[in-house]
Amino acid sequence: MSKYLVLIYEDEASYAAMDPAGFAAVAEAHRAFMADNKDAVLAGEALQPTATATSVRKGVVTDGAFAETKEALGGYYLVEAPDLDAALAIGKQVPAGFGGVEVRPLMVWDES
Repeated sequence: MSKYLVLIYEDEASYAAMDPAGFAAVAEAHRAFMADNKDAVLAGEALQPTATATSVRKGVVTDGAFAETKEALGGYYLVEAPDLDAALAIGKQVPAGFGGVEVRPLMVWDES
């Protein structure tokens, strides 16, 4: 089995404008996703908005996200799957109504 990181990129402005009922529906969609994929999901978390980010580049610390983009990294799932096709099938299920996901394999370091 291999591990993949499913990175969730979405438009933060859409979440900022969302009412509590809409946010509750998104949270429920993520709970359902995790329940449906409980054997594959090893971890997952949402991130605070990019306004809370602090970036470090070449030792210089600045407020804000690394880059300004329309869609920002809002969370992730760490999944285990037999191959990329299986990981993509899981990634397609991630609720990302205001954007999309990126599925990337974790690099395996030779431990010998």
